[in-house]
Amino acid sequence: MKLFTNDDIRAIEHMTLSAEAITTHTLIQRVAEGAAAEIAQRWRPSKRTVVFAGPGNNGADALATAMRLIERGFNPTVYLFNIGGNSIKADCRHFRDMLINTCPNADFNEITTTFNTPELGASDLVIDGLFGSGLREPLSGGFMALVRYINESGAKVVSIDIPSGMFSDWNRQTPSRNIIHAHLTLAVQFPRIAFFSPENAELIGQWKTIDIGLSREAIEKTKSSFHLIEESEIKSLLRVRQPFCSKADFGSACIVAGRYGMVGAAVLACKGALRSGVGKVTLYGPLCAYQIAQTAIPEAMFEADENQLMISDIRLDHHFNALGIGPGLGTSDSTINAVETFIKQAKTPLVVDADALNAIARRPALINHLPILSVITPHTGEFDRLFGEHTTHESRILKALEVSKSHNILILLKGRYSALVRPDGKIYFNSSGSPALATPGSGDVLTGMITSFIAQGYKPEVSAIIAAFVHGKAGELAAEIHGEYGVTASDIAQYTGTAIMNIMQSDRNKFE
Repeated sequence: MKLFTNDDIRAIEHMTLSAEAITTHTLIQRVAEGAAAEIAQRWRPSKRTVVFAGPGNNGADALATAMRLIERGFNPTVYLFNIGGNSIKADCRHFRDMLINTCPNADFNEITTTFNTPELGASDLVIDGLFGSGLREPLSGGFMALVRYINESGAKVVSIDIPSGMFSDWNRQTPSRNIIHAHLTLAVQFPRIAFFSPENAELIGQWKTIDIGLSREAIEKTKSSFHLIEESEIKSLLRVRQPFCSKADFGSACIVAGRYGMVGAAVLACKGALRSGVGKVTLYGPLCAYQIAQTAIPEAMFEADENQLMISDIRLDHHFNALGIGPGLGTSDSTINAVETFIKQAKTPLVVDADALNAIARRPALINHLPILSVITPHTGEFDRLFGEHTTHESRILKALEVSKSHNILILLKGRYSALVRPDGKIYFNSSGSPALATPGSGDVLTGMITSFIAQGYKPEVSAIIAAFVHGKAGELAAEIHGEYGVTASDIAQYTGTAIMNIMQSDRNKFE
């Protein structure tokens, strides 16, 4: 699914109005119908409901929603902010007049001067239509005070479009206390880019989209650098295996991993690779890993480093279609030396994770030697060790864009919506997964999966997308059996094949 900037969405709306020969009033009515239907499914009409409408189009959405709720038996108290008596925009004025004329008994209050804040409590429902995605400046003054009061009241909050005070694309250093903390956000047509940063999660709450019928042709024609990866798109990427195939058709992968006390990470990476369908897997590890590996993963081959306890000199005896490095390596000087030599000698894209990333953080110039389209897979801590401290996920994504372009590498920034950042400036957010994935070794499994798909002949950027989604799907399936508390990394690896099967049996759709 394409994700669009706020300016892109406005352009799509204008193309829709022109193509269908309709006015903005029609789109606002569609927003209201969708919002009211969603609210009515969740709360009874007897619930005390307070609607706050701002002076712009978001206020018009809120007023139209109030009318639809009244039709459904709700009795909302509506506050429209028209400071000075002439500050509301034309669409907002239109729906104010419609509310007054069609619902004469409505509890409607137009605020032109002073505002006496209504008492709100935990049993109340607030419909937030103060400011939507058209907001250009952070809230201040009375509106900022109102937002803080709503947040402190404990009331359930439904935001139409986006929480008031939030920007739909990037929210640089906007204090969260000055933004509505919604329990439910009803996004108009598309989720917004801001929805995929963890620091905004408590502001957005649960989010759903309201389909207002924007032009499919306009959506298809509008280019976007942002995408949300969905199951149908992954299915279109996965190849159906032919009846007369052999393991030789699915490549050979090598995982460079492990040290004394951390061989489990190497085992998990190999399991992730095997369950993802690679033809052959070889673990390159220290001598102490030999017996463990041959017992825990008999399907994998083993190549031994000369060192008993750690990897100190990576000498591969065979050609491999893909190479992954990092899980459980440790960061001893001899291992870092080996990683440095390995990276400098590499000719094809690598998958770099965990302690291999920490080795690069210790020797920053190494990033200049990563082969083109190598995939690095940092979590938040690893990313900050590599590229400096960041206070928000948003700032990490912006930094990743810069690094990816300058070094021509792929960065999979792991998290709830893992983001694949490409050198061409495109960002792919992964939609699968659950809190079950927050378990030790989960990232090691993912490293093996990405390496596996590259070995099978998928491009590195495609391999990272497929692996991230399948990894999340496998975690979801494991959680259905073990619960989110009980899932281990081994469970994620175990359910990887089932996840791929379920995806390939789902409805097909073209990947864009």
